[in-house]
Amino acid sequence: MRKLTSFIFGFIIISLGACKVNYHTVSFTSKTAVIDYAETKHWAVYAGISSEGKALGAISDSTAADVFYVYPTLFIDKKDTNWNAAIDDANVSSDVIKWILPYQAAAWADAGRLFVPFYRQNHYRAFFKPYRSEGGSEAIAFAYADVKAAFDYYMAFENKGRPIILAGHSQGSLHLKKILQEYFDGKPLQKQLVAAYLIGTRVMEDEFSALRPLISPHQIGGYVSWNSYKKGKYPKYYDWYNNAITTNPITWDNSNESLIKDHKGLLYYDNVLYDKSLEVEKINGMLWVSLPKVPKRFLMSFVKDYHRFDVTLFWEDIRQNALQRVEAFSHEKLRAPQGQL
Repeated sequence: MRKLTSFIFGFIIISLGACKVNYHTVSFTSKTAVIDYAETKHWAVYAGISSEGKALGAISDSTAADVFYVYPTLFIDKKDTNWNAAIDDANVSSDVIKWILPYQAAAWADAGRLFVPFYRQNHYRAFFKPYRSEGGSEAIAFAYADVKAAFDYYMAFENKGRPIILAGHSQGSLHLKKILQEYFDGKPLQKQLVAAYLIGTRVMEDEFSALRPLISPHQIGGYVSWNSYKKGKYPKYYDWYNNAITTNPITWDNSNESLIKDHKGLLYYDNVLYDKSLEVEKINGMLWVSLPKVPKRFLMSFVKDYHRFDVTLFWEDIRQNALQRVEAFSHEKLRAPQGQL
């Protein structure tokens, strides 16, 4: 519990001070090396087996679908002037295995064979002014090229016509949004899409021509998205989220609010699922979340931005919903009509 408390307190300090950080930076240097995703060392999870040889999820020959998951920004060292993490960055790889796989990616692991590529993600600073124009845009494009290469390899050697779930958080969702645009939106591959979980990034409906947000828990062939913040609080950059798609990750329908009794479960850092621990309210472009009923919740009371917890707050809700959508796909029911809500 001491480690748990230290972790949460450390996150609070980072959250409170993040806006005050000034980053050292250098010019973006073009890189040409292409990652060979035929090498399993470049996958955190391949076909449901982690790089440590552990199975994630209920894997069997009858597993109906595949899950292609892309992790969030972990390359945040303010002293590191590189624009992109190395493919074998030990710190990033360790965080993926220790934190991301159990507390994010595993939420989808029962719904299909899990694929999680390592990629040369862009540094956190790339998303903000003035860094976006000083090399950030190129760094983001470079990171996406890795995600695209991993997806191309998966499609060429593993998919074989299987239904696909795309899932990600933050930077991962940003890259998956582009995967959706290039490979699925109004294209033949859309027929294989179970759902895309574009969590922790802004998604506007007009970014797609045929794909639409999913507005029932069994609907398939579209996407969901939300960005979490403490109930009653607004971020300084709230206007940026105006009109963004906001899914209710407890009811999975058009409900603007949820009841605490309907919350399926938050996966906390003590590895315990806490159900009936929070409620949500949709506001314009964002999701308000009540203070979760968990141990040491007074520490959480200092946090306003719940971005880091976008997935863990609804871990069991996501797990059950992914299973629901795969089951619905198997019966080809409630597919989201192209060009309609």
